[in-house]
Order: sequence, then C-alpha cells, then structure tokens
Amino acid sequence: MNLKKLSLLNFKNYQQLEVELHSGLNCFVGKNGSGKTNILDAVYYLCMCKSYLNPVDRQNIHFGEAFFMIQGTWEHQEKEEEVYCGVKLGHKKVVKKNKVEYEKLSDHIGQFPCVMISPYDRDLIAEGSAVRRKWIDGIISQSDREYLSNLITYTKVLERRNMLLKRFYENGLFEQESIAVWDEQLIALGKEIHRVRTDFMKAFVPVFQKYYEFIGGTEEIVSVEYRSQLNEGDFAEQLELHRRKDAQSQHSTCGIHKDDLLFTIQGNPIKKFGSQGQQKSFIIALRLAQFEWLTEQLQKKPLLMLDDIFDKLDAGRVERLVKLVSDHTFEQVLITDTDQDRIEQLFVDTDINYQVIRVDELEQSPVSYE
Repeated sequence: MNLKKLSLLNFKNYQQLEVELHSGLNCFVGKNGSGKTNILDAVYYLCMCKSYLNPVDRQNIHFGEAFFMIQGTWEHQEKEEEVYCGVKLGHKKVVKKNKVEYEKLSDHIGQFPCVMISPYDRDLIAEGSAVRRKWIDGIISQSDREYLSNLITYTKVLERRNMLLKRFYENGLFEQESIAVWDEQLIALGKEIHRVRTDFMKAFVPVFQKYYEFIGGTEEIVSVEYRSQLNEGDFAEQLELHRRKDAQSQHSTCGIHKDDLLFTIQGNPIKKFGSQGQQKSFIIALRLAQFEWLTEQLQKKPLLMLDDIFDKLDAGRVERLVKLVSDHTFEQVLITDTDQDRIEQLFVDTDINYQVIRVDELEQSPVSYE
C-alpha cells in the first residue's frame, strides 16, 4: 500500500500544495518550522480521519481561511483509490473514498493503516493514563471494527451514566432501577473491551521486547503491564463496590475508562528510572511492534512515518533503525529531517528506492478538488 500523490489546500501553513511520492523512502528536508511535520500530519488525516498533533480540526485550517482540504491517491495491489478529507467552519468533517462519503468516519479506520514515530511520543511515558489508553485503542481499532464500535458505544453509555449520577446528587436521591439500565450496558461492553485489550497485550508484549533489544542493543528486561480494575474481579461486583463513591463524586469511578499501562525497565517504572536513551528506545520499540502487529492483523504493511527522530538518537540506535528500513522491513516510509547531508549519508549505500524533497522548494500551485 503506497501513497502516490498528496494535495493540500488551506491546511496549516500550506495554502496550496501538491507532491508526488515514491513507493519506497521519501525524505522531507527543511528548517524547523518549515512545515515538514504538517505534511506527515496531513497523511495521518487521510489514514485516521484526524490530526496526530491537534485534535481540534478547526485549528488546523490555514490562518484567515474558512476550510481545509486534503486529498491523496493510494495504490494497493495495482489499484488506485482516492481519499478526501475536508473541514469547513460550522460544518461536520467530511471524509470520502473514491468520491463516496462515509456515513460514519469509523468505517474508514484501518483501510489505510499508518504508524507515526514522533518526538511527541514521549507523552506516552510522561503523561497520564488517557494518553496510553488512546494509543492502545488506536492500534486495535485499525484492525477490529467491532472493538471500535464497542468503544464508541461505551463512551456514550458512560456519559449518560455520569449525567444521571450528577442529577442524583443535585436532587439528593439515588434511584437504583434507573442506574441499573446503564450499568447493564456498561458491563457488557466493558467486559468485551477488556477481553480484547487483554488478548492484544499478550500478543504485543513479546514483539515489543524483541524490538527493544534490537534498537537498544541491550538485553535489559522491559515490559508493558496492562492494569485494569476488571483484572481484580467481576465488573458487576466492582460497580457495586464503587456505587457509594460514584454517588459522592458524581461520575463513574470504575470501568475500562480507568485502564492504564505500566511501562517498566528492569522491573521499575521507566518514567522514573529510565535514561533518555532507554526511554527513546522504549518508545521506538512500541511503535515498531505496533507496525508488525498491524501488518499481521491486516495482511498489509502500514505506511511508516518518522518525524524528526534521527537527531534525537545516538549513532548506534540510528544505525539499527536504518538497518530495518534498508532490509525492506517496511514498504513506504516518510521521513522528516533538518539535515539533507545526514539523510543522504544514511541511505546512499542502501539499495532502497528513495527521494529527498526539500520543503522550501515545493511548488505551492493550484490544486483541483472534487
């Protein structure tokens, strides 16, 4: 699966842009702030119907404009497909495949899989549990449409339950029969989501450990532990135990929306005990394991995007990552960097098909959209 052409209109710092891509390695080179990352983010929109960096669609519109449009031409098994994503102020986001609009954006997820490795990925280690849940859900959802549907429904049920708890608090009463209606749905959906997450982690962790050992060049023991209240007992019983706390706090304090992942090295949290190099290797290994898992599940290789990571790694880690790219582990790769000489030195002696694209030399010419 390859992206052959990318066209932008009023997206972030680009008013109009069109770029042709190679089936192998595409290296976008330019100064910091020139818009390299924005190109990758536009590709992410085509894959996931949202930005990798800013979830507020309207904030990705070029300053002073009322809309943005992104269009891509993909090639898969000698067949071309067009994907379009448009956002207009005051209107719902529109995503189309081959000029046919999706009724639900979730129907698009997984058709054009991608994996991004970015400096912002450090948030997986540094930030709260919501970031890690979002990450694991984003992986599974690309290969399991039912999981994504259950996740969306669970969120809606949870919102209704929380609204009811707030009303109970304001009125000074608690109606068991009313809350039971939402509990029943929450339990059924939560158990299934927990089961899928548990199965995913069992398959994912060994792959992650393999990549950490390769990228880090070390046999340090690393792991990812799935932490959930549902690990501690039946969900229905857990809800009952938390009922008084829910009533007092006016929101649901138990469920898969409280799940978290514990990242460890040598048995200790990597957030506190891992060096910068270890944390970088950890994150890259997570993403590479994500790539391999998606490849196996979808039977096609995701598009891999490496955003400004080479100047953040030491020579050994860069060499091992380049080896993976050179060994054709991946299909199409998009890379951003500030140093053209470094890129050419890294890949000049490989047999991989690559092109260097200087962002400041890209022609911002009129683009036709349908």
